[in-house]
Amino acid sequence: MAVWDDLVGQERVIAELDAAARDADALVTAADEGAPSPAASRMTHAWLFTGPPGAGREAAARAFAAALQCVSPDRALGGAPGCGFCDGCHTALIGTHADVSTVAATGSQILAEDMRDTVRKSYTAPAGGRWQIILVEDAERLNEKSANAVLKAVEEPATRTVWLLCAPSVDDVLPTIRSRCRLLTLRTPPVEAVADLLIRRDGIEPEAAHAVARATQGHVDRARRLAVDPAARERRAAVLRLPTRVGDVGGALRAAQELVDAAAADAKALAEELDVRESEELKAALGASQGGRLPRGTAGVMKDLEDKQKRRRSRTQRDSLDLALTDLTNFYRDVLALQLGTRVALANVDAEDALQRLARSGTPESTLRRIEAIAACGKALDRNVPPLLAVEAMTMALRDG
Repeated sequence: MAVWDDLVGQERVIAELDAAARDADALVTAADEGAPSPAASRMTHAWLFTGPPGAGREAAARAFAAALQCVSPDRALGGAPGCGFCDGCHTALIGTHADVSTVAATGSQILAEDMRDTVRKSYTAPAGGRWQIILVEDAERLNEKSANAVLKAVEEPATRTVWLLCAPSVDDVLPTIRSRCRLLTLRTPPVEAVADLLIRRDGIEPEAAHAVARATQGHVDRARRLAVDPAARERRAAVLRLPTRVGDVGGALRAAQELVDAAAADAKALAEELDVRESEELKAALGASQGGRLPRGTAGVMKDLEDKQKRRRSRTQRDSLDLALTDLTNFYRDVLALQLGTRVALANVDAEDALQRLARSGTPESTLRRIEAIAACGKALDRNVPPLLAVEAMTMALRDG
């Protein structure tokens, strides 16, 4: 299986990355043999992957990293980089390759302290691989200081270092950084392509695969989660019931509270096991005694970890709310499609009765106002408005129409 196989609906991007990986291979070979570098190359030291949620930005960047680190014996016989089976490909894809470093936001921002060691590593030679690769999953979350650190590293890169930045759009990245990157824009995968991937890769039944692909409008990761996780399906069903529960003030406020509580519970469930393991590993590394007492002078290190974990829980809760807002937006988009009599396929066919009722009881103008209220809630959360306050404002606006 080639590393590109899971990038559904991205043929143009795959072709460009494959060509760059081949040229990168030629650059490495020339350097190892002491020969001059090829005059023309499609390989560069910095890449920016953009595209809507679910398009596979991080998957494309990681597949490219794997292709650059590929050590398949077939390469000597003219095989394409990115076999998907060799040690270089496998470890890069699962995130354990020594020369592929991944940076992701643990809170609402990537802080300078989160980038310090990574930037330092970017100036070192690969330990065993062909390239030193830095993959930044949430480049839009770089704050001023961390973005400036990345900018300096991208402006003056080491010979064998490649930066792979992922963001929703070019406007989410500092202009001075994006001007030094090669831009790749991914598109939302077609529903049929996502369903085919779930059937082929995950063994999902065709009917279920098509249903979740349609429900998530081509978001590969969310579609798979809905297909395999009953709890995820129940959370989505609860969100889709919300528009029918905001008929009065009390119902709107209760719905908001339940939505925020569900997001907090998700964050807690995801964080608990990871937080405990991180804390125990750090205590062991610091040489904590058998009774659990930390050596003198190490309390600050534990406090830093606790702060990081707190930021990660807040980020996880925000991500859970983002998914709910996306589901609500898709719901009202279906309502609008019914009101306008368009031939667009409904995403939420499992909630068609509710869609029909709301379409009959409202107008396209009121539906658009509701969609705008959901977008406003997302912007409020971006500005760190308390989640309950932002969601209550949204549910009251959904009630008023």
